[in-house]
Amino acid sequence: MIDNKKEQERDELHRTIWNMANDLRGSVDGWDFKQYVLGMLFYRYISENFVKFVNAGEVEAGNGNFDYAKLDNEVAEEAREDLVQSKGYFILPSQLFCNVKEKAPNNENLNETLESVFRNIEASAQGHDSEYDFKGLFDDIDVNSNKLGGTVAKRNEKLVKLLNGVAEMKLGDYQDNTIDAFGDAYEFLMGMYASNAGKSGGEYYTPQEVSELLTRITVLGKKEVNKVYDPACGSGSLLLKFAKVLGKENVRQGFFGQEINITTYNLCRINMFLHDIGYEKFSIGHGDTLTEPLHWDDEPFEAIVSNPPYSIKWEGGDNPILINDERFSPAGVLAPKSKADLAFIMHSLSWLATNGTAAIVCFPGVMYRGGAEQKIRKYLIDNNYVECVIQLPDNLFFGTSIATCIMVLKKNKVENSTLFIDVSKECVKITNNNKLTEENIQNILAAYEKRENKQYYAAVVENDKIADNSYNLSVSSYVEQEDTREKIDIVKLNTEIKEIVAKEEILRTEIDKIITEIEE
Repeated sequence: MIDNKKEQERDELHRTIWNMANDLRGSVDGWDFKQYVLGMLFYRYISENFVKFVNAGEVEAGNGNFDYAKLDNEVAEEAREDLVQSKGYFILPSQLFCNVKEKAPNNENLNETLESVFRNIEASAQGHDSEYDFKGLFDDIDVNSNKLGGTVAKRNEKLVKLLNGVAEMKLGDYQDNTIDAFGDAYEFLMGMYASNAGKSGGEYYTPQEVSELLTRITVLGKKEVNKVYDPACGSGSLLLKFAKVLGKENVRQGFFGQEINITTYNLCRINMFLHDIGYEKFSIGHGDTLTEPLHWDDEPFEAIVSNPPYSIKWEGGDNPILINDERFSPAGVLAPKSKADLAFIMHSLSWLATNGTAAIVCFPGVMYRGGAEQKIRKYLIDNNYVECVIQLPDNLFFGTSIATCIMVLKKNKVENSTLFIDVSKECVKITNNNKLTEENIQNILAAYEKRENKQYYAAVVENDKIADNSYNLSVSSYVEQEDTREKIDIVKLNTEIKEIVAKEEILRTEIDKIITEIEE
């Protein structure tokens, strides 16, 4: 049943964002300008979240008329240490979003004011447990950039519009809004810009329905997990699906990930805060997961999801240390230097708990190519780690039309076989892209859970048979595609042709008679 109130709130929020983005974007490239919109959205969020927390504490203490936003800075300073311990950061009343916005139209130094506010928020966490989670969060919001205007006055004019636009977003009261408003605004912005920016889409954003499918595969039959992990987490949309599917309280130890792109890394941390994930409940690291992995010392993860970059280059065999790395050494070979796909698979397998599940989007070539990739597949199949391979529809991801796959990994399999599912037709077409519907997702999950043969859709294949087939893991090798071409009755067709030829002979005879009569 559709929640009309929820849909109305979401539609209204999306319209506001769309209108604001189009009004403000101007000469600024959409993907770049998104940084400013998201950054200001984040600034509003942590301001309102901070005020809500402080006010709630005062109300509980019997001070019902208290409003932190109206407090003097000097008085607020007295509670700085306690508030940083509780919230992970501190904001002076004068530097709250609402107060800066109110004075912005008459502030000739607005750019300097905002820069100071952002630096002070980050600095408030220094020396505390939250320092790493706040460091550099505002780096991509350059309030002095020429992208905003050629002069300070022009830049400030745009910043005022930006503050007003974000302030006008109806994000509702924390207690009674029916949507995850800040998080939803983030996701809408990411999707809106990803769909219009070829280079950006696949790299930074996984469509929500794909995220949901991956998440639900990894938690099938579970009501909670110890923690979740994405080795190439991008903006964090995959990780945060667990908060919606399970509830964030049922991800007991929190959300973990690593991202190599500094801008996207900052966006991911912002996204965590926007979805009300406290600093103590996430650990997002910056760096190359394959060569400089973080979270070495953490307990293995029960749920791993990822949409790593397709066929990127990596050090591979050029780095003599990697072949002895405990993540890669079991296979006896490294993924090719020009195609790191299976390096991400091996890394994820190494980080996976014995009772866990990993679901990873893969480029189709890794399923059938020879050489080192075949040897890695041999290791995976011979050790019975591949639970399932799912062939997805094409045109599902922003920025690429390629039909990708999902490889599902487990360490505690009972059957010495692998499930192959062909869901290339499980989608609906929307404009130029395909999309998974809720019904499609349910069909896929049902086939995954049943683990039964189904003509043209699913096949359970003994691992010995896969070995005999050169460890080919392409779904098309095991699931026959239905021939939807029109079936032709050859006998009937031949009869019709004979009848046509006979009629032609009669017509020729008649025509010859007419010509003869005319000539006579």
